[in-house]
Amino acid sequence: METRRRTAVQALLWGGYVAVSLAMVASFQPLTGSLVFVMACVGAGLWAASEGLRALALWQRWLDRSPRSLLFCLAFMPPAFAFVVQLLLFAVNKVGLSLGLLQFPPAMPQGWLVLLSYTLNTTIMLWLWMAVWMGLQMLQRWRRGEIDKWQAEAAARELELQVLRAQINPHFLFNALNNLRALINEDPARAREMLSRLSNTLRHTLQHSAKERVPLADELAVVRDYVALEQLHHEERLRVDWQVDPATANASVPPMLLQLLVENAIKHGVARTPGGGVVDIRIARDGDRLRIVVGNPGQWQPAPVAPAGIGLGLVHLRERLARAGGAGADCLIAAADGRVRISVELAA
Repeated sequence: METRRRTAVQALLWGGYVAVSLAMVASFQPLTGSLVFVMACVGAGLWAASEGLRALALWQRWLDRSPRSLLFCLAFMPPAFAFVVQLLLFAVNKVGLSLGLLQFPPAMPQGWLVLLSYTLNTTIMLWLWMAVWMGLQMLQRWRRGEIDKWQAEAAARELELQVLRAQINPHFLFNALNNLRALINEDPARAREMLSRLSNTLRHTLQHSAKERVPLADELAVVRDYVALEQLHHEERLRVDWQVDPATANASVPPMLLQLLVENAIKHGVARTPGGGVVDIRIARDGDRLRIVVGNPGQWQPAPVAPAGIGLGLVHLRERLARAGGAGADCLIAAADGRVRISVELAA
C-alpha cells in the first residue's frame, strides 16, 4: 500500500512538472514530438533520481547522521544524481539526432555549458524534493516517537499497577481468608460482614486502580474495610484513630494512595512493634490542597538500611503523586518519639 501511494505521488509530481514545462515551452515556440519526448525523459530521469536518492538516504541512514555529515550528503549527492540524469539525456539526444529520430530547432542551444545549466536546474528540483521528503520523514519519526513514548508510559503504568496489586492483595488476602474460615463457626454474622469487606477491598483494587483520581470518600470506604480485615488478624494490637475533616468530602486522590500509606503503617509499624500500637490517620484541606498524615509506631531507617519493601512503597507513592497529584505534590517522612509519620500533600 505504501509503495503504491508513493508511486502515485511520484507520477503526479513529475508528470505535473513535465506538463508545466511543456506549457511554458509552448508559450514561445511550437511543440514538437522531439520536445515532448525529451521532456518525458527529463520527468522519468527526475523520478528515477529521486527514488535513488531516497533509497540511498535510507540505506546510509542520513537522518541519523550529524548535521555536518547530513549537509555534506545533501550538498554533493543530488548534484551527482542530476549530472548523471543530464548526461544520459545528452547521450540520448546525440544518438537521436545522429539517427534522425529527433529534430530540434536550429537555434536551440547545445553543448557542455547547456548540459551544466540543465544539471543545475535538475539539482534544484532534487534539492526541493529532498527537502520535502526529509521533512515528512522527520515528522513521521516524531509521531512514531510520541506514540512509542505514550505506549512506554502506558506499559510502565500497567506494570506499576500490577506491582501494586501484587503487593497489596496477597499481603492480607491469605490472613483474611484464614481468619474468615476460623470466624465462620464462631460468629457467622461477623464472618459475612468481613467477607463483604474483603469483596469491597478487592473490587476497589481491581476496578479503580486504572484511574488517575478517585473520590476520597471511596478511598476512605475501602481503607476502612481494609483496616477492619487487618484488625481481625491483629485483634487488639491494632488500633486506628481517624481524624477526617468534613471539608474534604468532595476531594479526590490517586487510587490506592491512602491504602498504601495505611498498609505500610500496619505492615512496617504495628506488625513489627511488640504489643502493636495506634495508627493515626489525619486528613484535612487547606484551600485547594489536601494534606494526609499517617502515623504509626516504629523507627524510620532511610535507605539503604530500611526494611525491605518500605523504600519500594515510597518510590511507587512518589511516582503516583508526580503523575496524578497535581503541581507541588510530594510526601515527607519523619520519625520522633518512637513514631513514624508520612505526610502527603497534593491537589484536592
